Amino acid sequence: MKKTLLAILLVLYSFLSVAVYGQDFDLDIRAAILVEAETGQVLYEKNSAEPLPPASITKIMTLLLAMEEIEKGNISLDSEVTISKYAESMGGSQIYLEAGTRIVLEDLLKAVTIASANDASVAIAEAIGGTYSNFIRLMNKKAEELGMENTIFENSTGLPVEYGDHHTTAYDIILMSRELIKYDKILEWGSIWVDYVQLPGREAMLVNTNRLINSYPGMDGLKTGYTKEAGYCLAATAERNDMRLISVILGAETEKDREELTARLLDYGFNAFEKDLILRKGEQVHNIDVPDGKKTVTSAEVAEDLYVVYKRGTKGTLQKEVVLREDLKAPIEKGEVIGQEFIVQEGEILAQVDLLAVENIEKAGLFTRLWRAFVNWVGQLIKGILN
Repeated sequence: MKKTLLAILLVLYSFLSVAVYGQDFDLDIRAAILVEAETGQVLYEKNSAEPLPPASITKIMTLLLAMEEIEKGNISLDSEVTISKYAESMGGSQIYLEAGTRIVLEDLLKAVTIASANDASVAIAEAIGGTYSNFIRLMNKKAEELGMENTIFENSTGLPVEYGDHHTTAYDIILMSRELIKYDKILEWGSIWVDYVQLPGREAMLVNTNRLINSYPGMDGLKTGYTKEAGYCLAATAERNDMRLISVILGAETEKDREELTARLLDYGFNAFEKDLILRKGEQVHNIDVPDGKKTVTSAEVAEDLYVVYKRGTKGTLQKEVVLREDLKAPIEKGEVIGQEFIVQEGEILAQVDLLAVENIEKAGLFTRLWRAFVNWVGQLIKGILN
């Protein structure tokens, strides 16, 4: 029975990328998704697995790889980057970098985050990857690591590709966005409306392509995009009352539509849902059977705090389900994962957390195990006779 229940729960959990909510809400858009950033819970989705051109939302991955290299100490915000002829040649949104000049990396990152500069994006890619083609390889490698199963990157800008298939999905964009917002600098830059960066002989003005940061409460990012093929796109993030949401809109017809749809989607999330700490780290589950252990009953503790997002007014319908590892046998080491606790609502799994053994349990000796088996057999025999 436990094995069957575990299989059912895990199958359900594997489909968390499909929204468990949103049936009372819809958007007239080609593809969209709304996710709570910390838990990853999907609050709304529409065609979120459909491969589509992402335009400049591509630059989320460009920024992510750069921030990771800074975190590792392989490059710094103060590093100077030499601009190549290829970076200079980029069209579309740009700050008109000149080949041979040297620009501080932080200024390039700000130019990408705020103004979506294609030339700055290429310069960053070449500085991080050594060569542009190697950086594209790193982008696809990172996408694979993040589980972005329906994504192929052909460039670091999102500009149309004449030969190739540059695409991603709303859901895959969420995966890389959740990683990028871990860097406070990105949210700091993403909150800036107008800024200036110093280039050789002149200043370049950066105007944020995401106008919602001026009008939508709590918004501090993340990345706009537009090409004729992709339409108007926006991966946005906002935080209110200790809950951060990430939304993605792909294929809007106008810039105004993109903004209005994003605002509606985020409003739905903030108004219809709340987030609570449901299980605390160290909270215990008791009376766990270990039939072949020297000690036959033990406890487990919750591995980490578990926050859950749910529809307002429905907290009372949340249920806790404990499922032990189907191969759970002694010996057991303290701290070993021996099962999971699921938070379930109306048949849907909202979240899960590992349960850890609170003590070492040695395996019982052969004689003890045989004696227990005999006693159990006798008990079952008597029970059968009485029935």
